[in-house]
Amino acid sequence: MSRALSTALIALMVCGCVAGSPKPLADPAGDLPYRLDSGDRLRVIVFGQQDLSNSFAVDQSGYISMPLIGSIPARGKTTPELQATIAEALRGGFLRDPNVSVEVDQYRPFFIMGEVRTPGQYTYVNDMTVETAIAIAGGFSPRGDTSHVEITRTIDGKVLQGRLAMTQKVRPGDTIKVLQRLF
Repeated sequence: MSRALSTALIALMVCGCVAGSPKPLADPAGDLPYRLDSGDRLRVIVFGQQDLSNSFAVDQSGYISMPLIGSIPARGKTTPELQATIAEALRGGFLRDPNVSVEVDQYRPFFIMGEVRTPGQYTYVNDMTVETAIAIAGGFSPRGDTSHVEITRTIDGKVLQGRLAMTQKVRPGDTIKVLQRLF
């Protein structure tokens, strides 16, 4: 009886551990367009207007500050949406038919912690996978779990947490936690 009870208790504890761990994310960033946020650096080109073309950082408030038109909201917008916003602001008394191009010059960083050799903040590289991010952080520590990681990601203002496999994509601003393996 005591052996059956201890087996049942162990089974409950194992089930409790599995139920409490984050669920795998179905890579919610896969099909979504990239949304701008603080820390991104943008290259804005207004064709035929060299004085208005430059590189601008999205500040902590989510704005870029441009000559003539001042602060323009960028947080949460895609680059085409920001192009339209800038063109509309320039049309309001400064240029007749502005032709504007916006590109991400430098993405905001990603963060990695846990069982890696050098945890910290790193520059995001386009199409980065979890495996690449771990390599940038010096690889796994001797106790690192090599099967999956926990990730915290913000999408449309909502903070999501879950697991990603080594081959899934990392996004700018993600926080990756490499867990310690059990054995």
